[in-house]
Amino acid sequence: MPTAPELANGARDFRLRMAVIDSETEAALDMTRDRYGRTVHAGAAAAARAHREKAAVEAYATHLAPHAEALLNAARRVLDELPPARHLAGWRAVLDGLADSAAEIRRALDRPATPGSQAELTQHAALWPHLTAWANHSSIASNLADQHHKAPLTDEEQQIWTERAQAAQRRGELELTESWYAADGQPITLAYLVEDDDSKVVALRGDPGVPGWQVIGYYAHAYEAGKALPAPVPPGVLRADVSRFNRPAPAPEVSLQKLIRDVVEDHTAGDASNALLGAVQRGYAAGPMVCLQELLETSSQFASALETAQGRQIAARLSALGWQIEFLTREVEEAAEDLGATVAVLPPHRAPVLRARPRPAVDTTPPTPPPRASTTARRH
Repeated sequence: MPTAPELANGARDFRLRMAVIDSETEAALDMTRDRYGRTVHAGAAAAARAHREKAAVEAYATHLAPHAEALLNAARRVLDELPPARHLAGWRAVLDGLADSAAEIRRALDRPATPGSQAELTQHAALWPHLTAWANHSSIASNLADQHHKAPLTDEEQQIWTERAQAAQRRGELELTESWYAADGQPITLAYLVEDDDSKVVALRGDPGVPGWQVIGYYAHAYEAGKALPAPVPPGVLRADVSRFNRPAPAPEVSLQKLIRDVVEDHTAGDASNALLGAVQRGYAAGPMVCLQELLETSSQFASALETAQGRQIAARLSALGWQIEFLTREVEEAAEDLGATVAVLPPHRAPVLRARPRPAVDTTPPTPPPRASTTARRH
């Protein structure tokens, strides 16, 4: 039976292989789309996906199939020993889902379809959601199976170092560098503590943006801190149903550069108006301004989901910017409609300038080049 680190490494190797498969498939699918992201070669796209699913089955059989159940059992044992926390129920549900997916994959591997047949394509397509579940979420099982714990500071040491770090924060000499969550749900942040031109790495537990955080360790450098502190657990997700391996087909979109080029090349007010309206178009093929507003709103949700004091402040700023973009979008839409209603064209005195110059005749003597300046260097 492999050790816990070996079990975790098997799952990690599968995730790495799936990332390579995903990148190769995205490159192949890009070749089947036009400039607006629409699929124009359906057969080639289907072949790319079939190759992706077959490669994913082979990767699971190589890296995870022999020991998936052992990995889940090791993760459950550690999970049962953790103190109560908000995230444990979600992790337990993830482990149960991975167990169900592993059973489905095992049944298919035990009864493989005829190689190269339509039945094999169907079988692999049915396994794809289970394979992506392991690619997306097996990091939770790996992390739990390979947890390590170090002895913390004594209460007296914690109090002394916390007071020193709080004083440095008031002086502006506590530089935050990295943050993660431990398996017990506590946030941990690394920071450089500067005192009298000397710098030490300290580990903080809690939100550094609000009172109540504590120093739980001090180290000579970040590498030493990483070995001593609880290992980072996989971070959460903004939306629970999102997977990098099951992205929806991209919606057609027109770039801002193309819209600008259209205005430069247009002759009538109506054409320029259409370019502006393309920038504020809503719905399926949303324009750049609408996409920018969606980006700000989504980023605001992300900042709020961090559940930190700074995150909430930034979320409010991004939300306000989103409202400003919405107001600006409506203004652009009204201006575009007014421009289209002018029923005008560019006046003819705005004549084009020819860029191409006539070539000299074959028997024409080329002009005499100007005399070259003397190359003698002048001394100063």
